[in-house]
Amino acid sequence: MNSLKLLFLLGCLFTQLAVQAQEEKKNLFKRITEKTKSTSEQRAENTGDKIGNKIGDKADAAVDSLLSGAWFKKKKKPNVDNNKNQEKGKAKSKKEGDDEEDSNEEGANGDRKPNVKNGPQSVGAFGKFDFIAGEKQLYFDNFDRLEVGDFPAEMNTNASGEVVKLENKEGKWLRLSKNGSFVPDAMQKLPENCTIEFQVGINADPSNNMSGFGLNFTTIQEDLMKDAFFSKGTSIVYLHPGAAEAGIFINPTNGPEIDNQIKMPQWDVKTGEQFVKVSIWRQKGRLRVYMNEDKIIDVPRFFTETSNYGFAFFRSFFNDCDLYLTNLRYAVAGADTRNKLLTEGRFTTNEILFDVNSDKIRPESNTILSDIGKVLSENATVNVKIIGHTDNDGDAAANMVLSKKRAEAVKMRLVYGFGIDEARIQTEGKGASVPLNANKTPEEKAINRRVEFIKL
Repeated sequence: MNSLKLLFLLGCLFTQLAVQAQEEKKNLFKRITEKTKSTSEQRAENTGDKIGNKIGDKADAAVDSLLSGAWFKKKKKPNVDNNKNQEKGKAKSKKEGDDEEDSNEEGANGDRKPNVKNGPQSVGAFGKFDFIAGEKQLYFDNFDRLEVGDFPAEMNTNASGEVVKLENKEGKWLRLSKNGSFVPDAMQKLPENCTIEFQVGINADPSNNMSGFGLNFTTIQEDLMKDAFFSKGTSIVYLHPGAAEAGIFINPTNGPEIDNQIKMPQWDVKTGEQFVKVSIWRQKGRLRVYMNEDKIIDVPRFFTETSNYGFAFFRSFFNDCDLYLTNLRYAVAGADTRNKLLTEGRFTTNEILFDVNSDKIRPESNTILSDIGKVLSENATVNVKIIGHTDNDGDAAANMVLSKKRAEAVKMRLVYGFGIDEARIQTEGKGASVPLNANKTPEEKAINRRVEFIKL
């Protein structure tokens, strides 16, 4: 009897607990529903731009149905959620597979060993950085001469811009804040062999819509102020940091249009690569474009016309952003300047750049220093004198000291960077005492700021 009573009491207790658990489950579900509804409502209030994006996408689709041309097509946006899920999956897989060989393990020579357990791996191929900057400088501008807020008089635009200083970046930069074209007056009637170099950066994600940052080479003067619907006789390079893609569009006078898109990881806001050096080399009909030290474009018949080509920058971004430009250098290309030291016994360059009023060598000088270092390494019997020159800004005595310190800085870079015997290199500074011109314009001053190498 007592056992039956006990069983009966236990049954009642379990029933009561089950009822309470069910009630708790209902209450929990109710709280979650209310919380989700509240969060959804708040999210809807704070992200009205999503609705705008959907409307904008429909508008873009309508425009795409009316207009054709690679420069105006809306690029597909990457699936961010899928990318995040894939990255989570990769991280989880690596954590669970502790006995799996690390795919980033370094080999004896510092090479990365591929993880052969997961099937075929992507293979990276890197070519020689064969860019040779033009020897005869026609135009240079780092905007140091301008006050913050000014726009260079040597450039025309149908938009707006101003000189600014950036945190954690040396020198001054030209901010291109609005979509439009920017035409350097000095860079018209491009010679058949020339180079254009500059540094460019962006401060925000512009999205992967619209054309991006354009380099407009055209024989049609009226097209210099365009960023779409170019006439025949125009060839364009597009650089888009929002899509991490470069593109070309060639619209010849005779023959079909040519366009293509190329991956461009060197300038990609999504991976934090916001600043890049661009080097452009024209050799008659051929165009090469380098991002940092990677060649991304090499088109043998990019310049298809016999008429003179003019040049302009343009920006065409979807989202608000600022584009920054500095160290714009335009020069005539000629013989292989790397070997002139050996064949002619003298080599002068404007490509070794220093901070203002300093002997600190700037990073963009590494290419030419590497070339000179290789020449001296491969020719162990050659001794040289390095002579520093400045423009005539500032005190003459101070410039003399500065030019000597700059020559010494170049020597130390060759000694410690390339193992050149210190006894093989002499240095001298001549300040502004041996100018190559009247030192009156920014272009003339840039030519006088040079480093000279003389074979002894």
